[in-house]
Amino acid sequence: MKPVLVIGSSNTDMVVTVDELPRPGQTVLGGEFRRFPGGKGANQAVAARRAGCDVCFVAALGNDDLGRQAIATLTAEGIDVGELQVLPDMASGVALILVSDSGENCIAVAPGANSALSADYLEAKPQLFAAAGIVLLQLETPLTTIAAAVELASDAGVRCILNPAPAAEIPDSILSTLYCITPNQSEAELLTGIAAGNLAGATAAAKALRKRGVANVVITMGGSGALLVDADGVHHQQAEKVAVVDTTGAGDTFNGVFAAMLAKDLPIRDALATAVAAATLSVQSVGAIPSIPRLGN
Repeated sequence: MKPVLVIGSSNTDMVVTVDELPRPGQTVLGGEFRRFPGGKGANQAVAARRAGCDVCFVAALGNDDLGRQAIATLTAEGIDVGELQVLPDMASGVALILVSDSGENCIAVAPGANSALSADYLEAKPQLFAAAGIVLLQLETPLTTIAAAVELASDAGVRCILNPAPAAEIPDSILSTLYCITPNQSEAELLTGIAAGNLAGATAAAKALRKRGVANVVITMGGSGALLVDADGVHHQQAEKVAVVDTTGAGDTFNGVFAAMLAKDLPIRDALATAVAAATLSVQSVGAIPSIPRLGN
């Protein structure tokens, strides 16, 4: 089994739990502060590793305490960090996260070194793509870097998954080369202009993305599971109903586990079912990486 190659961001999550998320201009007192390793790339790398795959993680970090702590955390998970880029003149990325008692969150990110992960850096390492079973990307690094990674994966004949988060416009030149794209409902609406808040809308948005060239489209739908539209039709994978504690990192859990299952050569519908189950487990605990389940647990 070939490893999952995750290219993306590494942040430190600064999390404050509150009764309710504040409105603009409002200060909310109380709650609890916690600090966790995070970033969409790092979260997804950990999820894939805990799902039983070897993982190589490529990211840019600052040469600071937060960067060193992130490397230590990833190393402890058994992730290959030999290709991480450490930049002495930049700070490591930070995410400020508010989580309400209902489990909803709002997030602000200072990308720091993540913004300096370059296409040139990846293009000098084609062997990483040749060795990979799946390439997994997100949008917390520059779009030019994403485009280079997609092209390198295509040249190596490796399936590439893009989690288009945070939401952004994506050119057809990238979409048409992807094996799979995994937006949530709001991201799917931004990409297509089609409201994806219900099953019918999500289906229409997914079909629109397939028309733009993506082979397989998965729209994650929170507590309603996930929708797959591929060459075989439409498949809705429902999620078990659970008490939600914190949704932070649920999408990253889904994507990392989904990539790992595909790297293990599971059929895409079976990979989808496992990823939805893992994400459902993750929302029952606080934090992104701390909530990611281990396969078989």
